[in-house]
Amino acid sequence: MKIACVQCNVAFGDPMTNLDFLRKKVAALRSEAVDFIVFPECFLTGYCFGSYEEALSHSLEKDIDPILRNVQAISDESGAWILVGYAAREGEQLFNLATVFAPNQSPMTYAKAHLPELGFDRFVTVGEELPVFDTPWGRIGIQICFDLRHPEPFRILALEGADLIILPTNWPIGAEFAADMIAPVRAVENKTFMATCNRVGEENSFGFIGKSKIISPQGQIIAAAINDEEVDLIADLNLIDARNKRNVVRPGEHETTIFESRRPELYERLTQG
Repeated sequence: MKIACVQCNVAFGDPMTNLDFLRKKVAALRSEAVDFIVFPECFLTGYCFGSYEEALSHSLEKDIDPILRNVQAISDESGAWILVGYAAREGEQLFNLATVFAPNQSPMTYAKAHLPELGFDRFVTVGEELPVFDTPWGRIGIQICFDLRHPEPFRILALEGADLIILPTNWPIGAEFAADMIAPVRAVENKTFMATCNRVGEENSFGFIGKSKIISPQGQIIAAAINDEEVDLIADLNLIDARNKRNVVRPGEHETTIFESRRPELYERLTQG
């Protein structure tokens, strides 16, 4: 698959402007034969809301908002797979969602399951599932921003067959360690591809660091953005490479495994809260 992570700024509280940017960016990247296009966390809406009321007023209606239907139409018309983040509402509940829009298919959505006390996430209902989605290239999992700080969901996604885990994010100043250290570790400890897509610019006194990356199952950086530049990271990935969970240094003498060497009976404490 040819994937692109769009590291860009966001128009706060202005989904129409963000949708127009998305439309133009998808057209440009499709001209470069990109299959799968990733936008940052809360790209369509912005993230740094100061109150529940403000967040509710700027969120998109879950599943049926006209903005989301427009993204689906862009996918249908262009043939692109599009992953985009946004603040969503369902009744009085708010969710931090990332949805994959595939041409002429039903959307596939993940709700952020681990929440920091920051911005929009202060008002959000936690997600309760860790889905893995089928694509023509392989299976993908999605996590969002602060989810990265928790190794368990990444291992679950890998055990469920995810070849690629995509992380739309809003890393602010101070989160450089997550971009530069934790993301490569999550890739190598599960031998999955990782694609992280951060935003840039400022929003209500928060500055964002960029540092998006596409990472191999061996933890190698395939493509990376520096600091807060606006850039499209593009890489060709063969997701089959993520299905070999064995590390072979010297055949028959120096080999290790990712999954078979686990001792689940020792990890009961992880599920006890």
